[in-house]
Amino acid sequence: MTISAKPSIGWIGTGRMGFQLATKLLDAGYDVTVYNRTKAKAEPLIAKGAKFAATPAELAGLDVVFIMVSAPKDLEEVTIGEHGVLSIAGKAPKILVDSSTVSAEVSLKIRIAAKEKNCEFLAAPVSGNPAVIAAGKLTVAVSGPEETYNEVKPLLALFGRGVTYVGEGEIARLVKIAHNVFLGIVTQALTEITTLAEAGGVPRHAFLEFLNDSVMGSTFTRYKTPGLVNLDWTPTFTLPLLFKDFTLGLDAAHELHVPMPISSMTAQIVESGIGAGYVEEDFSILLVEQARRAGMTLKSENVKVPSGLEVE
Repeated sequence: MTISAKPSIGWIGTGRMGFQLATKLLDAGYDVTVYNRTKAKAEPLIAKGAKFAATPAELAGLDVVFIMVSAPKDLEEVTIGEHGVLSIAGKAPKILVDSSTVSAEVSLKIRIAAKEKNCEFLAAPVSGNPAVIAAGKLTVAVSGPEETYNEVKPLLALFGRGVTYVGEGEIARLVKIAHNVFLGIVTQALTEITTLAEAGGVPRHAFLEFLNDSVMGSTFTRYKTPGLVNLDWTPTFTLPLLFKDFTLGLDAAHELHVPMPISSMTAQIVESGIGAGYVEEDFSILLVEQARRAGMTLKSENVKVPSGLEVE
């Protein structure tokens, strides 16, 4: 299904991530209509020139509608719910692009509903957060009809530095879940070795500076360094959300007969952090739990360190 060179765009879900990405489209000169359950969160986009839809159904006549909501039930509500974008008989967007993190089963359910409306569907989960978007380093994995992917690739390319087509169907969901499982494992490993170094008398900032300059350093370890050094737990991603992704990943592993012992153990550690009451803080607060188990009480080092995501 061909869309125009300058397609009309809808955006459902203007939370921290959705707001930033919808802004990218507005800044690129696209006509964008937004829907959010709480209109107040969409007001800054309206001030930037976006139109506002009172319900997702009002977006049904647009070329491309992006969705970024937080849970499977929310995705179902805004697509096949009473006032969903697919709820009007004989009317639907040409293309739906969903960037929510949901299971392949839920994704397939929406894909089938879209197909019945002659609407193509792409699963397009992203890796990053608002700071990553601001630095131009967001990445996107996409699955669905390749022809449809090629049509919307110029829009997706506005979001960050990398858009990868991974195949047909729902497999982009597995890519994102595998990514987030690795995210949790790396974070727990990072907190363990940082705690070990500090227990031996090495300041956190010094150890992490060494690590980040070594071959083991990465965009992620550099990005998390300021928070770990100064105990800043401003949330980018929480332990409950991380545990949800571990659950999805381990369910997939069970279904595909793939043993994942390290993932299973890390999932239990993440769950213990939730049990300790860390449900609103950033998931890197795993450092506090690791230090507690080592009999240590952490203090902020009050050292200014780069994150590697400074906007040039």
